[in-house]
Amino acid sequence: MSSGGDLDSLHSLDPERRLRAFERVFLPHFAAALNLARWLTKSPATADDLVQTAYLKALRSCADFRGENPRDWLLAIVRNAFYSEWRLQRGRERELSLDDLDDSPGEIAASQARATEPDPERLLLLANASHLMRVGLDNLPAQLREVLVLREMEGLSYKSIAAVTEVPIGTVMSRLARARQRLQEFLVERGLQGGVP
Repeated sequence: MSSGGDLDSLHSLDPERRLRAFERVFLPHFAAALNLARWLTKSPATADDLVQTAYLKALRSCADFRGENPRDWLLAIVRNAFYSEWRLQRGRERELSLDDLDDSPGEIAASQARATEPDPERLLLLANASHLMRVGLDNLPAQLREVLVLREMEGLSYKSIAAVTEVPIGTVMSRLARARQRLQEFLVERGLQGGVP
C-alpha cells in the first residue's frame, strides 16, 4: 500500500485507525525532522518542541496530504513551524532576509549520514574537522544552513528542497552554492586545507 493509500480515506477511519495510518506514514521520518529542527534551532530542547509541534500540525492537517513524498511534506511543516515561531518570538510579520536570522551556538551530533559514500580521505577529513564543521554550519544564516542540511545530510533533491522551503529551484541552487562557499571560506580561514571536504 502506498503512503498516500494509507491516508486516502482518513475521514472514514475511526480515530485509532487514523492515528495508526498516520504513524505508519510519518514516524519513519522522525529522525529527518529532528535533524532539520536541530540545525534550524541550534538547541536540542527547542528542536524537540518544534518537532512535536510539527507532528501535531501534520496530524491535524494530514487530510491535506495527497500521497506526495511524506518526508518532504513533513520537513516542510517542520520548517514552516520554525519560521512561524521565529516570527512570533520577534514580533515580526515581515518577510525574513538572510541577514535577519540570528545564529547562536548549538549542539548537534557530528555523525550525520551523507547521501553518498565519502571516500577514505573525505572520511578522515570529516573526522578531524567535525568540530569546525559544526561551528561553521552554526555560523551560517538559517536559510543557507537549512538547504545545506536538506541536501547534504538528508539527501533531498533540489526539487524536494524547493518544495520544502517554498522557493524556486534556482533559489535553492543559489543558496546551496552560497552556503558551500561560506562554509569553505570559514574552514580555510581556520586552517583546514581545501575547505569543505
